[in-house]
Order: sequence, then structure tokens, then C-alpha cells
Amino acid sequence: MKLIIGNKNYSSWSLRGWLAAKQSGLAFEEIQVPLYGDDWTTAKKRNEEIAPSSGKVPVLWDGDAVVWDSLAIVEYLADKVGRDRFWPKEDDARAMARSMVAEMHSSFLALRSQCPMNVRRKVEGAAIDDTAKADVVRILTLWAEARARFGRGGPYLFGTFSAADIFFAPVVSRFISYGIAVPGFALAYMEAVWSHEWLQSWIAAAEAEDLVIEQFETPPAK
Repeated sequence: MKLIIGNKNYSSWSLRGWLAAKQSGLAFEEIQVPLYGDDWTTAKKRNEEIAPSSGKVPVLWDGDAVVWDSLAIVEYLADKVGRDRFWPKEDDARAMARSMVAEMHSSFLALRSQCPMNVRRKVEGAAIDDTAKADVVRILTLWAEARARFGRGGPYLFGTFSAADIFFAPVVSRFISYGIAVPGFALAYMEAVWSHEWLQSWIAAAEAEDLVIEQFETPPAK
């Protein structure tokens, strides 16, 4: 298998696809393409490995099979290695985990746009508007319910590391980068995710990158 990803400092969806590949336990080759560079518009049209996704990342190749979109990658890998590696075993927990992942996949646009992923960045108490604040409240509500109902087996949303944590890992990154205030239970969860060996590996690589994308470096407007 090979996984096509973008810049580790900025690409939240690449992080999800990469964590999914790591969670599968399968060997894969990591191929990074520089997003948003001066020649990106031309390069993405010529790159046959990302062509099926219209130039978006991540893209997973498994022989002749190609999967784009991070949620599709999770489901494809779960089919290969077993659902229990990605999803809780019990029906009620799995139902909530799937719903949370789907909501993360399609929602929280205000938070995403006002606090773009930037692993290297640290802003104390960034200004966000009421719509983004509502996104934060909704995310914290989801985390609280998952931890209260299903988190007894470990420090993650459903106890052990799962697809839910894969999808909310970039949110953890955003909350840290922009100094979003969270209650104690959420801080403990964020610390568990941030200290995970896979996240630490990703963070180290992100910090070593020298590419700067100015559109993701401007602080949220007050």
C-alpha cells in the first residue's frame, strides 16, 4: 500500500488518513506532495497518483485499488483488517462513534476556517466568532458524552484509540494551536491524543517542515 498525503503542518485530512493507515497495522509507503506551492495547480493535474481524487489528499493505493477521502480510507482498511480495530465492539458505542465521525467529517466549518490546522503555531486565546464558538461547544459536548458513557477502558473517547480519535485528532491540534479554553476532562483527553506515539511522530515531522503557507498563518480576525 501507499498513502499520498500533503504537508504535515497544515493538512488535517492527511493526518486522518495517515492515522488510519497506522491504526490498520498494515505496512504502507508514505508519499508526500507539497500542497499550495507555486506549481501546485499544474502539478496536481499531472500527478497520476492523486488524479482520481481531483488533486485532493489523502489518497490510498492498495495495488490497483484506489481510495480517496479519509472516511472512505477508514472503512476500506476496516474491511481489510477487521472492524473492531477501528470501531467499538458494542452496538451502542459503535453507533455513537460512527455518528461522531460522520458529524466531524461534514460539520464544524466555522472552526475549520477560522482556526486552520497549523501544528507549529501557538496563539493564546485566539479570537473566534459565535459560530465557531458554537462548534467548540458541540465538540466538547460530544467528547463529554462519549467519555462518560464509553470511556472507562482508557483515556480516549471510547476507551481505546479508535476511528473517533483519528477524526478528532486535528481538532485537538487546533484547540492547542489557538489556545481554545476547555474543561479538565477535555484537557486530559487532548493530552492523551497529543502524547500518542503516532501523533508525536507527526508533530516532529510537521515542525521539521520549512514550507510556510501564508493563508494559514494569519490569526483569526477579532
